[in-house]
Amino acid sequence: MSRDTERRLVLASTSPQRAAILRQLRIPFEVVTPTYDETAPAATDVVDLVREHARGKARSVHAGAGVTLGVDTAVSLNGEIYGKAADTAAAARMLRGLSGRTHTVVSGVCVVVGSIEIVEHATTTVVFATLGERLLADYLASREWEGRAGAYAIQGLGARLVDRIDGDYLNVVGLPVSVLRDILSHHAPSLLELEPGA
Repeated sequence: MSRDTERRLVLASTSPQRAAILRQLRIPFEVVTPTYDETAPAATDVVDLVREHARGKARSVHAGAGVTLGVDTAVSLNGEIYGKAADTAAAARMLRGLSGRTHTVVSGVCVVVGSIEIVEHATTTVVFATLGERLLADYLASREWEGRAGAYAIQGLGARLVDRIDGDYLNVVGLPVSVLRDILSHHAPSLLELEPGA
C-alpha cells in the first residue's frame, strides 16, 4: 500500500470520545458514519460480540483502499452484556446492577488496510463503588449515561462511580490505544509518524 493511502484514517464511528482519543494521539482521521446494523442478531459472548460489531462497522464504510477503523465497546458482568440504556429507568437498573461489583469493559477493534482485516480486542476490569441513592440520582439527572455502554462515562462525572480499574483506561473511554498502536505499527506505520515540529 502506498504511503498516500495511509496518511489518513477513516474512523467508522460518530463517538466524540473516540475522535478525541485519536486527536490526542495526533493520528490524522476523518469520520464516516457506519451503516452497520448493531441490532441484528449477533454473538452472545461479549468478546465475539464486540469483535463482530467492530468488523461490521469497519466493513460498512471501507472504500477498498486506505485504512479504516471500526470499534465496539460493551460492559459485561457475570456473563450479562450491558449495552446502551434505552431510558432513565434502564440506566438506573444497569447502575444498580454494577454498584459495588467488578465488571469488565471489552472493546473490539477492527482495522482494515486495503484488503487485509485485523481484528483484536482488549479487556479492562472496573470496580464500582457502592452507589448511594443520592449519587445515583445525581448521575441519572446529569444524563451523561445516554449513549454509553453500561450507562456511565468514566472520563466524566462517571468517575465518581468507580473505585479502581485494572487495564487500559482509554479502553473504558471507548478506544484501547495499546491495541490500536500495535496494529498500526505493523500495518500502517505512517499514521503514527508525527509531522515535523509536532
